[in-house]
Amino acid sequence: MNKKQGFTLIELLVVIAIIGILSGIVLTSLSTARNKAKDSAIKAQLASVRTEAEIFYDSSSTYDGVCAAANITRITDKITLDNGGTAVTCADSASAWAASSPLVGDSTQTYCVDSTGASMLGTITGEACVAAS
Repeated sequence: MNKKQGFTLIELLVVIAIIGILSGIVLTSLSTARNKAKDSAIKAQLASVRTEAEIFYDSSSTYDGVCAAANITRITDKITLDNGGTAVTCADSASAWAASSPLVGDSTQTYCVDSTGASMLGTITGEACVAAS
């Protein structure tokens, strides 16, 4: 007897289907991780805005105009690109400033930083962050 050894067509199709299902699960997990990474980047860049705003204040003794400062505009433009084109909200006065940006992972939430040192999920009211309710 001369039997040829090999896989049947059904066995190959079952293996291909299993690989397809597993790769779909992995790709879904990667998408979630990618959005969390973008949210972390937005939060870190908003912390950089805080640092630049303090440098601005040290050199001019006012926060008035901090949102239009070159270094801060460069950072907020980068955040706008990272979060899919939604612009960063920034407000300033002589005594205070605040900036916020929507997050990528949950577009209903915004992350806010201000001159009092607050960093939170919330929105801008005047020149201060207010926690999301």
